[in-house]
Amino acid sequence: MVLFFSATGNTEFIARRIALALGDECLNLLDRVKKKDHSVLHSEKPFIICAPVYVCEMPRFLAKYLKEQTFTGSRDVYFIFTSGGYAGISGILAKAIVRKKKMNYLGHAEFKMPRNYMANDHYPMLPPDQVRERILDSCRKAEEVIADIRAGRKLKARHVWLFETLITVPFNPVWSKLKYKTEDFYATDGCVGCGRCERVCPLNNISLKDRKPVWGNDCTHCMACIGNCPTEAIEYGTVSQTKEKYRFAKYAHVVKELDVK
Repeated sequence: MVLFFSATGNTEFIARRIALALGDECLNLLDRVKKKDHSVLHSEKPFIICAPVYVCEMPRFLAKYLKEQTFTGSRDVYFIFTSGGYAGISGILAKAIVRKKKMNYLGHAEFKMPRNYMANDHYPMLPPDQVRERILDSCRKAEEVIADIRAGRKLKARHVWLFETLITVPFNPVWSKLKYKTEDFYATDGCVGCGRCERVCPLNNISLKDRKPVWGNDCTHCMACIGNCPTEAIEYGTVSQTKEKYRFAKYAHVVKELDVK
């Protein structure tokens, strides 16, 4: 069973590509996370958990969800991480979760995908040619990962040095607390009140008031609200105004062209 959380589509693309190739079930965890639904997940095949990376870790809310989730059937677990370039200590933390459940950690793979973080000028959005190249590279890597999983082999990723762990473990919660602010989110006059931003928020942090989104204080800066707005009416201060509102669906044609070849 392939499980995933995806804010703007990168992780979902990889998850569904793997599931399709393996003939496996693919489950979006968004609704379960939003509803705190921890009903048992059962699979006779290995669990393949796909997650994005936020500040060198998988999202903290997702890690918490997985710690509280019960898995039955297969005891084997693979992890797939997507990031803008650096997956940090995601694999180490995933391994700890799996081992605490007395399951078998079969390694993880890291995919370097197009950036989607629009709320900070330190992370510029990539031009279309680089977005295309990253997607194509990920398609090629997916074939290798699929072959390894199909053969029951462990996935291998880069070595994580001790200093990375020592820096990230205390840094992530501090950054999350100080930087994941919501007061700069707003909807422009282009908002049509469709409520999609409310539906895609994993933390139930958005509600509609007079058909306009209102943000609470519990935000993970996943960019789901900005990236999935059908009219691209959501902004983050002035930082996002000149940036492409990224979602994978805009570049789905790249994959179709590759598969046709």
